[in-house]
Amino acid sequence: MRTLLAAATSLIALTAAAQAQPDGWSEAEIAALDTSIQQMMREEQVVGLAYALVDHGEVSHVAAFGYRNLEQAWPLETDTVMYGASLTKAAFAYLVLQLVDEGLIDLDTSIAEYLPRPLPDYATDDDDWSDLAGQPQWRDLTARIILSNGTGFANFRWLEEDGRLRFHFAPGERQTYSAEGFYILQHVIEAGLGLDVRDEMQQRIFDRFGMTDTSMQWRPDFRDNLADGYAMDGTFEPHDERSGVSAAGSMDTSIADQARMWAGFVAGDGLSEAARTEFVAPSQIIRSPSQFPTLTTEEDPRAAAIGLAAGLGVITYQDETGHWFDKGGHNPWTGNRAICHEETQRCIVLLANSVRAELIYPAITELAMGPNPVPWWWVYPEQFVD
Repeated sequence: MRTLLAAATSLIALTAAAQAQPDGWSEAEIAALDTSIQQMMREEQVVGLAYALVDHGEVSHVAAFGYRNLEQAWPLETDTVMYGASLTKAAFAYLVLQLVDEGLIDLDTSIAEYLPRPLPDYATDDDDWSDLAGQPQWRDLTARIILSNGTGFANFRWLEEDGRLRFHFAPGERQTYSAEGFYILQHVIEAGLGLDVRDEMQQRIFDRFGMTDTSMQWRPDFRDNLADGYAMDGTFEPHDERSGVSAAGSMDTSIADQARMWAGFVAGDGLSEAARTEFVAPSQIIRSPSQFPTLTTEEDPRAAAIGLAAGLGVITYQDETGHWFDKGGHNPWTGNRAICHEETQRCIVLLANSVRAELIYPAITELAMGPNPVPWWWVYPEQFVD
């Protein structure tokens, strides 16, 4: 990592200055960034990487390099369908905030108020919350606590020794990243409010931002232009056809669509000023030394130094230039990251079908955004050496 950052130093002067320029990145800066990214990809054997720049809430540049399938030498394009992974959580949070604006749900009201019967009474194959019987803490869950990952659950129940869902901390006590919480809020919206999350995401997020190659559920037309995955050791993983809708991570998408989505998010399109403020405001203080493992009680002073906290579906932090927020999406063959600066409404959005791309994201981000407080030690602790 230090080698990559050192190699990038000569180019930082080209792009760091752009942060203060009202006209954004110049053509020369973008060309230098494109060249540098491709060089780093070769050095780290990254199969495919796509990225976008957003400036003052508008898409400034979109590019894709490498392959969507290395074996077939099929190039990765800006409209290639890729896993969104946990970037889905930020999009879902934005949807929930629209429902807040319409008075359909309140961020700080117990989820029990929206369900026709107690949550543990739901025990179908798709929505089984019977593990929470005898755990009355579920009534303390709110949309804010869930979206800021303060549920107190493990990330997934299958990580528990007995495979059963349980509270490790009281809701709101600590930030504990959990897909299970997002599943619960999806259930509340569907069973309690009578809304279909797939349809609502399509209409309120994907259609709003012109995301024609994005869906919460597999579409047959994706098959001709999708990205297969590659693990850290280069192992191939075909892109699967996900039939289920998951607020925590089922979004298929492209870099062109993600560019439009994050441009909309940073500009606050579709939300009231109050709701947009809630999106990136600190809702749950983060004290942990890393995002994973999720249930640690250890603390790291670097978190407090940048005001590290969970917003709603995103994380947020500060430096002398102002307020930053971001979201990642990761699995063994996917590495995604969107990083935005509030005051300039600038973002860099990174999607990769090769998890090795995460090795070069810090260098790319510094080239594009200039000096920044992104807590790489927290998001990629196994890769980043301080």
